[in-house]
Amino acid sequence: MDYFAGVTDALRVTFVQMMLISFLAMGIFVVGMYINLKKWGMGSTGYGAAPSKSIMAFPKMLMYQMNEHAHVHNQSVLETFVLDILFQRRILRRSPLRWFMHFTIFVGWMTLFAMSGAMFAVEMIHLIGEKVGYAHSLPWFMIPETFRELLAVPNDVFSYILLIGIIIAIYRRLFVTKVREATIAYDSILLIGLTIITISGFVADGIRTGRLWGLGIDSELAPPMALFHVVISLLFCIAYIPFSKYIHVIAIPLALLANKGGE
Repeated sequence: MDYFAGVTDALRVTFVQMMLISFLAMGIFVVGMYINLKKWGMGSTGYGAAPSKSIMAFPKMLMYQMNEHAHVHNQSVLETFVLDILFQRRILRRSPLRWFMHFTIFVGWMTLFAMSGAMFAVEMIHLIGEKVGYAHSLPWFMIPETFRELLAVPNDVFSYILLIGIIIAIYRRLFVTKVREATIAYDSILLIGLTIITISGFVADGIRTGRLWGLGIDSELAPPMALFHVVISLLFCIAYIPFSKYIHVIAIPLALLANKGGE
């Protein structure tokens, strides 16, 4: 827990302060999603009906759509979730390369996010356990240092999977004419941000472990690099999502569920 020590001794960040930054990022995400749900629920819920102003209008309509017989598609929610959302078969039908790019970014990003969430939970449980006196009774794998080591190999594997997807995305934006001409600044900002987060994670881990990605940088710089990686990840991959094009990772699955998949 002392690993994210801060930039310098004068600018030291405690574990509790780091958790407060995490809760702040999640709070911004919740506010952003509230705004989006409010916006999505502003339409009329029926022919001739007045527009709804309730935040619950959209969730209610989504549940209604998922239970109704669709006019065109009527596949099950499970089939839609597995094949259209997780496997992304609609993209695969259009372009195998584009599908591979999307799939590697999706799998890499979501798995790393899940592992970060699990690490966060273990650290919080252990911290609370130390305060109230039950930390000694926790299972061996619930010790933060041990849990972090258990995640080391999966973290490397899915980080490289994410990196492969990013490299393909950069290649398409630079060298595929049709994609390059359709690229706007908004797209570039998202790709640049994701690239910075991924590379900074590799460098932070490389400095800490002394491996290739450390680039020969002094080990004393490991804490500030780790702090930079964590903070930018919280801001860009959590707080920024509801206000950016990345909202599609939430909006598109919801639309697919509402329409029961299909084209």
